[in-house]
Amino acid sequence: MTNRPPAPVTLARGAYREFRRAQEVLRSESVGGILLLVAAAAAMLAANLAPEFYFGLRDAHFGTTVAGIDLDLSLGHWAADGLLAVFFFLVGLELKHEFVVGDLRDPQTALVPVVAAVGGVAVPALIYLALTFNDAQARSGWAIPAATDIAFALAVLAVIGSHLPAALRTFLLTLAVADDLIAITIIAFFYTHDLRPLYLLGVVAVLALFALIAYRGQRFLLEHAWAPWVFLAPLGVIAWALTLASGIHATVAGVLLAFCIPVRPPRSSGLESGLSDVLEHRVHPFSASFAVPVFAFFSAGVIVGGLDGFVAAVTSPVGLGVILGLVVGKTIGISGATWLVTRLRHASLDPDLAWIDVVGLSILGGIGFTVSLLVSELSFGLGSPDDNVGKVAILTASVLAALIAIAVLGSRNRRYREIEEAENLDSDVDGVPDKFSR
Repeated sequence: MTNRPPAPVTLARGAYREFRRAQEVLRSESVGGILLLVAAAAAMLAANLAPEFYFGLRDAHFGTTVAGIDLDLSLGHWAADGLLAVFFFLVGLELKHEFVVGDLRDPQTALVPVVAAVGGVAVPALIYLALTFNDAQARSGWAIPAATDIAFALAVLAVIGSHLPAALRTFLLTLAVADDLIAITIIAFFYTHDLRPLYLLGVVAVLALFALIAYRGQRFLLEHAWAPWVFLAPLGVIAWALTLASGIHATVAGVLLAFCIPVRPPRSSGLESGLSDVLEHRVHPFSASFAVPVFAFFSAGVIVGGLDGFVAAVTSPVGLGVILGLVVGKTIGISGATWLVTRLRHASLDPDLAWIDVVGLSILGGIGFTVSLLVSELSFGLGSPDDNVGKVAILTASVLAALIAIAVLGSRNRRYREIEEAENLDSDVDGVPDKFSR
């Protein structure tokens, strides 16, 4: 009798190390998500109650020209091009970690979240294009509903998902990582204008030097806390400025720099963490508590114009495209792609999960904020009428997706809590908490 290989499992719980990492990310992002919400609310209040102050501050310019690179930017553009590059640097570190030592290094494990992310990008974009097909200007915003905001989504899950299965929480993290990769690719390829090859060659040269120092000098950089700021940070600023001048959106520089950071510690060093983990730990507080909230403050401020203005915005082709794309498109795209992969692989869902859990997680993926706001500005221009409509729709869709996800996953969380209490799952087995299996 031949032994058949075990049937593949969709959304398997994965390694305990990755479960612990997902838990840590959930905790850290919850604070960032709250600050992001506060900044967005403050922006909306300032824009509608004190518009002259708010827009005067957002559009105030400072900077100069350095080596032929125009760095005279408005505060709004400094936030979008400069501070957000720090956020994208962290995204790049997370991407590299997942593909080098995380769950995404295994093609079989990576297949489901990557395909789900593709579905979660494609379906919202198609819905948006269907609703804006007759307007060429509006069509340029097709990528607005394509992105999931990792900070908001993880913050909501951290609040309501205390007893949800570990496989679901890990899946959201890996899905968000794959989603970020697609969003970065879209920005790099579809929002690059007037490419300047000479500056692009400069970016490549600086990145090569940055990577050489990071890899060859990793042990020194790890042993001296000041070293990365002295040897790497100045090169990072230069790479960012050259990227800005090259015609590629400057935030892409953050990702490229992150890809040049080693993930594994030096051999025979006795160190447990590589430079990537150390930099992520040091930079994340600045990104979550300052860089992203400041970007949100300067990007989320739009004049609604009362109830009539709000209704006009959300019922316009752009508004409907963004709202339906995020709330409906993400749900269909993520859950539908996950179901399709499961059927095609003749796999079964992890026994700890039900399909309603996947649907709830897919709804949570409809929270689009940071990258969606950036894409709206890239598509229509900061402060343009279509940009304002797009941002009102982004905020509306994010709130709707969060509320629906809270209702669905909240009920599921209560159900899993009842199961744990009934089965007395508080005891440990071999040092690993039993609730890791749930």
